[in-house]
Amino acid sequence: MTRAWVEIDLGALRRNGAAMAARATALLPMVKADAYGIGAVAAVRALETLSPWGFGVATLEEGRELRDAGVTRPIIVFTPTLPDELADLRAARLTPALGTARQIEAWRALGAGREDWHLAVDTGIHRAGVHWDEVDRLRPLLQAAPPQGAFTHFHSADLDDGSLAEQERRFEKAVAQLPARPDLVHTENSAALARTVKSRWSLARPGIFLYGVGSGPRALVQPEPVASLRARVVEMHTLEDGDTVSYGATYRAHGVRRIATVPVGYADGYRRVLGNRAQALVDGYCAPVVGVVTMDMTMIDVTQAPCDVGDVVTLIGRDGDQVRDVASVARDGDLSPYELLTGLESRLPRKYVNAP
Repeated sequence: MTRAWVEIDLGALRRNGAAMAARATALLPMVKADAYGIGAVAAVRALETLSPWGFGVATLEEGRELRDAGVTRPIIVFTPTLPDELADLRAARLTPALGTARQIEAWRALGAGREDWHLAVDTGIHRAGVHWDEVDRLRPLLQAAPPQGAFTHFHSADLDDGSLAEQERRFEKAVAQLPARPDLVHTENSAALARTVKSRWSLARPGIFLYGVGSGPRALVQPEPVASLRARVVEMHTLEDGDTVSYGATYRAHGVRRIATVPVGYADGYRRVLGNRAQALVDGYCAPVVGVVTMDMTMIDVTQAPCDVGDVVTLIGRDGDQVRDVASVARDGDLSPYELLTGLESRLPRKYVNAP
């Protein structure tokens, strides 16, 4: 019997993808970081039913995994690639995102030309790519080996601070400096796509939305939860008034309490900071997590909930009418939902349900 597992609803993943596809000209789902922790190969197989243009990854190794799994669509590697990786990247039929003269020259030296790379343009995130008002410095290289695509990345698409419009304006100026407009131009991440009715760009690159995390109340569409974290109760304890729980004795019982121990902790990605702050779902009840979350175990106050050894506790996900989705649990710990979702470690088995 499995002690704890991550349950992945592939039907919800596909429906989230369909919601993004309805707003995009063509879809380029981001499946980097093992599809944000849910399993890249399984995610790709579910999203294939939407006929995406291709897929986005962060590393050579992630691209190879998809090729080994039989993926034939274009795969763009968005993190800058080291010079000594370029030959392997080309051998795996992966498409690099290049943003410096040195990178482009190294790619051309391998016999690369048109149709097999995308130009990264920095419009304000200052992370990677050629600065938006310096694109003309690459003109000789771009004439010799024009990119198939050009793109930028928004730094605050979920905020109403005007930065998205400013970055789009900068990107258009950068594209206008190119010797020829690429066949594919793309800007939108999940938050940007969720806030528009229909994209005006060639491709859209949704990521976190696909996996069940939305972009706030101003978004025009919200995703369904995809990932759940569940564990079975392994021990029950009765506390008397004044008894403490876990390291540092940060929780002290007021009156008699029933405490359930589940065998999942921060080594599994259920973060230490969630102790004394988060809630779990037990038989449809919300039950507080008490004491410090330890490496392998978490304690829950189930005084108000029917509970015994072997029962299933939902740390992230739905139980009856109650939902503790990734974003809610992340808020409990002042965490980014990205880091919570991608941090669900691989020692937890994945259980896939509702495959398309």
